[in-house]
Amino acid sequence: MFNTHKVRMNRLLSNGKCLDVAIDHGVCNEPTFLNGLTDMAGVVDQLVAAGPDAIQMNYGQADLLQNRDGKNKPALVLRTDMGNPYNPHRHRSMWAVLQNEDDPINTALQMDAACVVVNLFMLPDEPDLFRQCVHNIGKVRNACDRVGMPLMIEPLVMQPQDGRGGYMVDGDREKIVTLVRLAREMGADIIKADPTAEAEDFHEVVEAARCPVLVRGGGKEDLSAVFGKAEQLLKQGAHGMVYGRNIYQHPDPSRVVKALMAMIHDGISAEAAMAVYQQG
Repeated sequence: MFNTHKVRMNRLLSNGKCLDVAIDHGVCNEPTFLNGLTDMAGVVDQLVAAGPDAIQMNYGQADLLQNRDGKNKPALVLRTDMGNPYNPHRHRSMWAVLQNEDDPINTALQMDAACVVVNLFMLPDEPDLFRQCVHNIGKVRNACDRVGMPLMIEPLVMQPQDGRGGYMVDGDREKIVTLVRLAREMGADIIKADPTAEAEDFHEVVEAARCPVLVRGGGKEDLSAVFGKAEQLLKQGAHGMVYGRNIYQHPDPSRVVKALMAMIHDGISAEAAMAVYQQG
């Protein structure tokens, strides 16, 4: 029997490794996330030229990738949901909804995506938000099973809102490992996980996942810190990265992609990655 799931996984992962550049931030409804994403066509042009394994997008922008001529382009990872935990102030009602409740992966099939992604939010004192995510994942998982679409689950353990803005990572090892295990129990084919506060603990996340684990980048950092953290996490068994702002908000995203690809696929050190970046 033709295994469409395996075919799509092979498009996404190269020898089990992947650099997925996330530019799906528009659905977060947070203006600071859009810095560097004003000219989406230009961003996609840069990224395609840089050649990461995948680009993570939403349906309304995915045509910029998939309508390109030729076959030599990154795989499409399509987001299926949206939510409101990323704004600087906590909302009275926290929510996470599928962009298409009736047929959550129809757009992924239309766009020839290699994978779909959905959130699993765990915020303090927000059990209903968590319940909504569990409901979303169940619907998406069932839809994926019918057509052989790989499912990436993004388990996010977040700190209480304190006005600093979104992507407030809680790096607690036990919380991350437990939520990653839950994501696997719900049928994740790929996990997009936050890094643990201590990088040497990240192997426990990989062990709990029992599937490829890509590390979520979060907020923008100094490039030497990005490479240093990536080296540590890859040594702990991470299969790659899903980086957004640390790539698209950089003055030269293509050089960052080139360096990270060498780290992920060739196993070079953070120091060597910086040299690759500097060479351009």
